[in-house]
Amino acid sequence: MRAVVQRVNGARVDVAGETVGEIVGEGLCVLVGVTHDDTPEKAAQLARKLWSVRILDGEKSCSDTGAGLLVISQFTLYGDARKGRRPTWNAAAPGPVAEPLVDEVVTQLRALGAHVETGRFGADMKVSLTNDGPFTVLLEV
Repeated sequence: MRAVVQRVNGARVDVAGETVGEIVGEGLCVLVGVTHDDTPEKAAQLARKLWSVRILDGEKSCSDTGAGLLVISQFTLYGDARKGRRPTWNAAAPGPVAEPLVDEVVTQLRALGAHVETGRFGADMKVSLTNDGPFTVLLEV
């Protein structure tokens, strides 16, 4: 699994003009990509890392501050544009594999005590955020 994690001061995701997920104030906006060999165990590992990674102000984590997370599925994180001009998506897991694993990340985060908002899997989403820093990291498990 791969996640692009942005420290934010507010973020939301809209689908067809409706806000489906939003965090207000300090938190993390997390774009999650799934590849073919990912497992529920990797989803749990990613959730633990997201909950405890110390990238908020003062080197704190969401577990320290109770900051929210906005988790959004994004298959394009496994796009490959090394050859030609058009990316391939061969490394991205298909929806029936990816969706339950993204859901597992959310479930595991909530089990840890996190406030989690989400996008809508497979939808045309519009993501708005204020990147705080800017501060963006790539996590892989």
